Amino acid sequence: MGKVVTVSKDDKGDYHTVQEAINVIPSGNKEKVTVFIFNGVYKEVVTISEDKDFVSLIGENVNKTKLTYDNYSGKEKPGGGTYGTSGSASVYIYGNDFTAENLTFENSFDEKSVDVKDEQAVAVYTKGERQVFKNTRFIGNQDTLYTKEGTQYFYKCYIEGDVDFIFGGSQAVFEKCDIMSLTRGSSTVNGYVTAPSTRITDEYGYLFIKSRLLSNAEEGTVYLGRPWHPGGDPHAIGSVVFRESYLGSHINKQGWTDMSGFSYRDARFYEYKNHGPGVAFNDSREQLTREEANQYTVQNVLNGWNPKEKVESEG
Repeated sequence: MGKVVTVSKDDKGDYHTVQEAINVIPSGNKEKVTVFIFNGVYKEVVTISEDKDFVSLIGENVNKTKLTYDNYSGKEKPGGGTYGTSGSASVYIYGNDFTAENLTFENSFDEKSVDVKDEQAVAVYTKGERQVFKNTRFIGNQDTLYTKEGTQYFYKCYIEGDVDFIFGGSQAVFEKCDIMSLTRGSSTVNGYVTAPSTRITDEYGYLFIKSRLLSNAEEGTVYLGRPWHPGGDPHAIGSVVFRESYLGSHINKQGWTDMSGFSYRDARFYEYKNHGPGVAFNDSREQLTREEANQYTVQNVLNGWNPKEKVESEG
């Protein structure tokens, strides 16, 4: 495991906060450092900077070890201005070769607590290569998980939110994950699972494989995704594939929808061998052929990196 440091709310750990433990990792670190976090609620903004690679955050229990904060896009900053979406995250992960396991990441902002237009509130912001999340939970509402750039592998994770709650421009695989769309109380539109901003120069974006799309929203009120073009960027041509996954009845029969004047039909949105009441076959939901689907592997999507065997062998 390499070097191990511990974090606890009481005195049984080396440190009382997660950020204190991260701060002692030297800049330019090239050896694995495990930060073991005992059960508790740690309300703090955590940043793993780009000069700190090979960091692992391991929780004592996925349901009882929680990293949380409550910033949101429209919240005023002490020095003036607002946080914005990118500035609202509870946890920032820039380091390469990062691992998280047995943890809950949360943005606890309550949308009903204030009357504000910009309700985006990120739980985790990722921007690094070869980042693994195993048996972790991501809790939020709008914009829960922001995979800005890099490559990420999510295995047996739980991700919860409503509007665009998995979004960004990275190459990411979600395998055997539960994707929970929360109701917003609407009888027409309750949200969108994904909002990719994949660069046109990247062949792949998001791959969901053998996962479950679940919800407490009304039937047909949630879309699989919509194309996000940050700042109107015409070169952000989103890529998402759902394959061999369960789609609940909350999924709209059209599947995909437009965003900010950009058509979903111009994005790279595909499905393959999904099942469940949310499945539909029409000209809005393009299905891959077997030959095409064979190209959407973990290794291909993640630019030649394949963490699958190692993660599965560890249970």
